[in-house]
Amino acid sequence: MIRLEKRPNPSKAWSYSTPLLAVLLTMIFGGLLFAALGKEPLTAIRTIFYDPLFGQHAFFYRPQLLVKAAPLILIAIGLSLGFRAGIWNIGAEGQYIIGALCGAGVGLAFYPTESFIIFPLMVLAGALGGWAWAMIPAILKTRFGTNEILVSLMLVYVAENLLRGMAVGLMKNPEGFGFPGSRNLAQYPSATSWINQNAGLHWGVVFALIAVIFAYVLLTRHILGFNIRLAGQAPRAARFSGVNPTRLVLFCLGTSGALAGLAGLFEVAGPSGQVTTDFNAGYGFTAIIVAFLGRLHPLGILLAGLLMALTYIGGEIAQSQLQLPAAAIQLFQGMLLFFLLAVDLLTNYRIRLKQGAAA
Repeated sequence: MIRLEKRPNPSKAWSYSTPLLAVLLTMIFGGLLFAALGKEPLTAIRTIFYDPLFGQHAFFYRPQLLVKAAPLILIAIGLSLGFRAGIWNIGAEGQYIIGALCGAGVGLAFYPTESFIIFPLMVLAGALGGWAWAMIPAILKTRFGTNEILVSLMLVYVAENLLRGMAVGLMKNPEGFGFPGSRNLAQYPSATSWINQNAGLHWGVVFALIAVIFAYVLLTRHILGFNIRLAGQAPRAARFSGVNPTRLVLFCLGTSGALAGLAGLFEVAGPSGQVTTDFNAGYGFTAIIVAFLGRLHPLGILLAGLLMALTYIGGEIAQSQLQLPAAAIQLFQGMLLFFLLAVDLLTNYRIRLKQGAAA
């Protein structure tokens, strides 16, 4: 018989090794998935993980690694603060959309004016848009005790409908021959987030690195970071030590919303370039995987964001070269979270074999 025995203390060895083991298991079972689809497993895994970095056209794919990783890291850093405190923001996708709409709205309102102040205003609007959208579940939780998971998640669908409405309505390009979508902000010098497009550098990459540093300093050097960790690990001790739960909820949800809004703004002003009906690419949900894969640690999230970006780029290559369906790549990414959560059980429990009683 197999049973789980709770460890006296969480295992640090398992805590650090579970992400690597989860990646390995994802490769193994992902290979079986690709084999079931009639594809060579090793070829598919190599195409996803090796070709974007060292393949024949790696010089073209490598800059895309930063482009894909930046929004994932930005959003995951914000989510990790709340997750550490036991505050579960599952609606980062909606905050990402609203931040993009608010930031793009400012840029389009000034079109075709050229001024250095336009892009900073867009950045501010994107952050405030995501923050305001996150404040809805935050205020409802602190005032009425609602569940932030359900409220933030349902607001994603509201944001998606707003996105579609804006793409075919108020933000629609008047010179777009009737096609849905806004003007291309990436071609508007005062509203673009690109620093060096050939190198894959835009302001989102810079802000992602700043967010990693900020979160690391906050969690290791500031009393607020101590309160966040205390609230997540020992809620009763946090209450006795005078931690204000209302302020903590407002800070964590507000910060995660602002960072998600910034990610949306940098995406719409850079790689995406315009507001479209299918602008949202699921970064808000994928960032949850990134946050947990990085063990809710800023440096871990940085590495996990790069790894997840690699699966995005490799997945696109696999779709074009191996004709793998997009759903298979999404399932492959989902496996990563599934195996991470499954293996993470061993951090707090150990497996014991117990002989059955004699008849």
